[in-house]
Amino acid sequence: MSTLVIVESPTKARTIRNYLPKDYRVEASMGHVRDLPQSASEIPATVKGEAWAQLGVNVDADFEPVYVVPKDKKKVVTQLKEALKEADELILATDEDREGESISWHLYQILKPKVPTKRMVFHEITQEAIKKALKDCRNIDEQLVRAQETRRILDRLVGYTLSPLLWKKIAWGLSAGRVQSVAVRLLVTKERQRRAFREGTYWDLKAYLEQHKGPFTAQLITLAGTKVATGSDFDPSTGQIAAGRNVVLLSETEATALQERLTGKVWNVSEVDERPVTRKPAPPFTTSTLQQESNRKLRLSARDTMRIAQNLYEQGYITYMRTDSVHLSEQAIAAARSCVEQLYGKQYLSPQPRQYTTKSKGAQEAHEAIRPAGSTFRTPQETGLSGREFALYDLIWKRTVACQMADSRQTQITVQLQVEDAGFRASGKRIDFPGYLRAYVEGSDDPDAALEDQEIILPNLKVGDHPDCKNLEAVGHETQPPARYTEATLVKTLESEGIGRPSTYASIIGTIIDKGYTQLVNNALIPTFTAFAVTDLLEKHFPDIVDPSFTSKMEQTLDDIADGEAEWLPYLRDFYLGDKGLETLVKERESQIDATKARTVELENLDAKVRIGKYGPYIEVENGEGVITASIPKDLTPADLDPKQVEVILRQKTVGPDQLGRHPETGEPIYVKIGAYGPYVQLGDKTDENPKPKQASLPKGVTPENISLETGIGLLSLPRTLGTHPTTGGKIQASLGRFGPYVVHDQGKEGKDYRSLKASDDVLTITLERALELISEPKKVRGSTSSKSKAALRELGTHPEDDAPINIYDGPYGPYIKHGKTNVGIPEGTSVEDVTLATALELLSAKASTSKTTRKSSKTTATKSKSTAKSSSTATKKKGA
Repeated sequence: MSTLVIVESPTKARTIRNYLPKDYRVEASMGHVRDLPQSASEIPATVKGEAWAQLGVNVDADFEPVYVVPKDKKKVVTQLKEALKEADELILATDEDREGESISWHLYQILKPKVPTKRMVFHEITQEAIKKALKDCRNIDEQLVRAQETRRILDRLVGYTLSPLLWKKIAWGLSAGRVQSVAVRLLVTKERQRRAFREGTYWDLKAYLEQHKGPFTAQLITLAGTKVATGSDFDPSTGQIAAGRNVVLLSETEATALQERLTGKVWNVSEVDERPVTRKPAPPFTTSTLQQESNRKLRLSARDTMRIAQNLYEQGYITYMRTDSVHLSEQAIAAARSCVEQLYGKQYLSPQPRQYTTKSKGAQEAHEAIRPAGSTFRTPQETGLSGREFALYDLIWKRTVACQMADSRQTQITVQLQVEDAGFRASGKRIDFPGYLRAYVEGSDDPDAALEDQEIILPNLKVGDHPDCKNLEAVGHETQPPARYTEATLVKTLESEGIGRPSTYASIIGTIIDKGYTQLVNNALIPTFTAFAVTDLLEKHFPDIVDPSFTSKMEQTLDDIADGEAEWLPYLRDFYLGDKGLETLVKERESQIDATKARTVELENLDAKVRIGKYGPYIEVENGEGVITASIPKDLTPADLDPKQVEVILRQKTVGPDQLGRHPETGEPIYVKIGAYGPYVQLGDKTDENPKPKQASLPKGVTPENISLETGIGLLSLPRTLGTHPTTGGKIQASLGRFGPYVVHDQGKEGKDYRSLKASDDVLTITLERALELISEPKKVRGSTSSKSKAALRELGTHPEDDAPINIYDGPYGPYIKHGKTNVGIPEGTSVEDVTLATALELLSAKASTSKTTRKSSKTTATKSKSTAKSSSTATKKKGA
């Protein structure tokens, strides 16, 4: 008797194969084998003429979905059918969440097995877990499938009904989404707050004191019994002290006068308060908290976190990574406690095993938190992992082990000091017993270093002591605008608001970046002008779609459908076809929405109009001679666009660029210009004889307003040759690149060795000695892995000619497709998730033919390849709708 087992991916298939009997054959479905049509070409001929065909859902017949097998999955389906012919039993072993249940159901519908069929689920891929799962097989859960199908239909109705409206009114290729649009609105709301923010300035004093040769610092907190103003006392919209606050606001003059008055006076300790504090470890990771912490600690995006976690799960290193639950099995608790005892000692164990309760009502995606797999936990060093896989496993291991450790006991110390009528405060913290902090400190990579950072040791101070004031400093402060969302804080907000499911956050954030609604800059998510225009339109005409509370209630209804507490069909009818349903609203509002107004972004305190055009956002201003337009640089954010910036951009367009001066050697003018990617300097004018004058971007901290002629000349002289390497004789140069300033050592045949400059280094003045010092340091590449162990972002399938795998990898210049020794970049505008096996084969074929032809025919092929990529990108945009 032979059994066919179907899982989603080849990696999972390879791992699970090790734990099954020899007569079990394991095949991969490569994810979903069936879905709603993604493009017009996929719509079946039988329904092509129907009004609802574009939706792929028959809204007139109880929202019946039209499922199709995509072109790139037809070969997979054929292979699975052939494999099934030789089997006496079928086991569907896809993931245990709604998505996995849905894949199993679709496989069952397509394969139509005539042999006994079972559904097998497990949350980790270990021998013990697989053996147990084989004994506990069940039927497909129709209720879970229905809930997932309702969610899929709902997302399609929202996306495919609103997106075409955005194409007509704002710009082609935009998309709206049930959760995506709410996430974009959160980013836009935060950026609006930053635009409305008004800076406030306040001053205080900082004292540098000493008691029995023990130094410490203290901050001014009261003056004549009244609290001294701090940043929290300011109204962010006015920059003034908030109404009702009874505080003293010190100016620079007043702070300096107070400093002079208190200098040399006697300091007195008026109060010492020691308060014991106990801190408990955080629960083990859920999908959401893993995404947040890996973003904070490892600077991984939510998308990268989930890709790496998926790979760790499929290789058998961790349990299933899509979960809302913080529950741990008894087996996991025992394994974690064993690790604590062996590595840290019994005193670091919590007195009783800790079990955590999931607070979220919708915690149903899996049965356990994310933890190391198995009944004993391999330490990170024992896994043999490297790069980002090692870093993420290390994070999961530490968090899981720490949750079974003893509480951290600390003492918070507050000392009140008085000097004349001024009250100062010194704060300290002593760690009496580190407990779980020995293994894991939230937000820090190194627990030992974090423990040192957390302690603030004060000398032994008693009431009545008179410490010596060594220095008294007047310090000025400026209030800061609201911080932009990072991926971590956005995920946290979406979860706390009950918007979407944690398992979808990675794809949501990926989509809003890919669609041009936000830019990721220094880990901050900055909304674009397009995001403002789309959010404005949806807020005015479809407020429910971007209302967090409405979306949260919708999510709750979907959970109720999964639990059998709500009916799916009445809900869909009311949402889409009701008197206030989405279809009705779109038909009503379409004629009311003026396209010119929809493409206009209204910004406070700005007379100029900002519009969304075919080639991006631009400024439009009327003067006596007519209308002037100018493109907005890509690095200029909506919060930073002020009248002064508008004036600079328009002046460049009408008057021409500012001239810094002339180059001392060539006599050519040096201009400061603003381009699509920000400000830069240019040497000379563009002419027929000089079509590409030398240009150099302005480095961080240098602006068009403060750049000097000397700096401009220096930038245009890059790269600077500093000298030669004393050992190799290779040339050492300093220059500016896409990742900032760097030095490079030319090693001839061995290639070039690069090092980024530190914050204290200046590319224009760095010496050969300092460059050699940097080059001698070990190269640090965050999250790098060797090419052999590098994990694929996606596995697309095998090549029909040689059955070799075709995968997508992350490279230094973005994601690329790899087949054997052939690499080809993904077309611009196409996301990793949207690349199909068929698209990959086309791109690889174009690359292969290019390399075999002459230079002349190579140009022709490249044009054809570009056309293919463009049509692929077009299909992707339609799909993303």
